Amino acid sequence: MSYKAAIFDMDGTILDTLDDLAGSVNHSLALYGYPLRTREEIRAFLGNGMVRLIHLSVPEGITQEEEAAVLAEHKRYYPLHSGDHTRPYEGIPEVLKRLKEAGIRTAVVSNKSDPNVKALAARFYDGLFDVSIGSMEGMERKPAPDMVNLALRELGVTAEEAVYIGDSEVDLETAANSHLPIITVTWGFRDMDHLIRHGAKCFAHRPEELLDFIL
Repeated sequence: MSYKAAIFDMDGTILDTLDDLAGSVNHSLALYGYPLRTREEIRAFLGNGMVRLIHLSVPEGITQEEEAAVLAEHKRYYPLHSGDHTRPYEGIPEVLKRLKEAGIRTAVVSNKSDPNVKALAARFYDGLFDVSIGSMEGMERKPAPDMVNLALRELGVTAEEAVYIGDSEVDLETAANSHLPIITVTWGFRDMDHLIRHGAKCFAHRPEELLDFIL
């Protein structure tokens, strides 16, 4: 079916943010003398926001205060370097332009902090998203439906008129909790076997395939 709105995840779906996230995590770990994490480890840790990312990245057995210090450094360092290596996935800008031309409303919803989401959306997709929403105080992060429901209200559409696009098990849960159908992309941070195990059924292997589903 065709939709009036498309809601996109950010990391692993529209932006390849892995290198900058890994760089920030390892910078923060190194500052306190902790072992560094591999790129693939950090890739597997992504999807539930920076608090969870740092919790999984720090060594077992450190105190809450020590973990909080690493988190604070990541929060300070990452916004300053979030565009060093981050790039749009090839073909995504063209897809968003086509959707805009077709009158489809678009949003990006991410567990990144709200200022980071808005800054990255403006930097790499200026004018292509109608709504950009990130994690903020008083709102549950994905997979809770809060941010998606806010996006639907700001877009002026119902859940029946929208589709969700993401790359991870968190996105699959988010779509289910928000009562939205989901298109799962395979160029992101999870492999297909992992996604299938978590219930993914509708896949886009190239960005242009999204247009067939959405339009």
